Amino acid sequence: MKKLKIYLDTSVINFLFADDAPEYQSVTKTFFDEYLDEYEVFISEIVLAEINATPQPVRKRLLLSAVETDKIRIIENDKQQEISTLAAKYVECGIIPSNKHEDALHVAFCTAYEIDILLSWNFKHLASIKKQIMVNAINETEEYQKRLYLLNPLEVVYEK
Repeated sequence: MKKLKIYLDTSVINFLFADDAPEYQSVTKTFFDEYLDEYEVFISEIVLAEINATPQPVRKRLLLSAVETDKIRIIENDKQQEISTLAAKYVECGIIPSNKHEDALHVAFCTAYEIDILLSWNFKHLASIKKQIMVNAINETEEYQKRLYLLNPLEVVYEK
């Protein structure tokens, strides 16, 4: 069976080191330790830009080292205009707030590259059934046929 494609937004990587949220940290570590091989796992330059904007040098190094593995691939973006246009549509339609443009870019990136699952701990703007329904409705009107699932790590861990 073909592996599902998962895109990690920056929140998932951040929770590897979230000592103030031990439950989410534990699930995230379980995902990284036991489930990366179960999926084709991707990030984008958007994730790398967010990590590189981390003001604490030690934390930034930890985050970068977490994604520097042969189990996580960086998709080289050759669809910049398509992604920008689609992200603007999500904001215009009120799915993603205008001040959370990076979140709209994550969703657009997943749509353009036909990723199966966008994995996020961001329940407010991404990992939500309501957002998933609205994103897929917009995608359908924009003639993207593949459904995108907006999930949190709890929804993919323990699926073995």
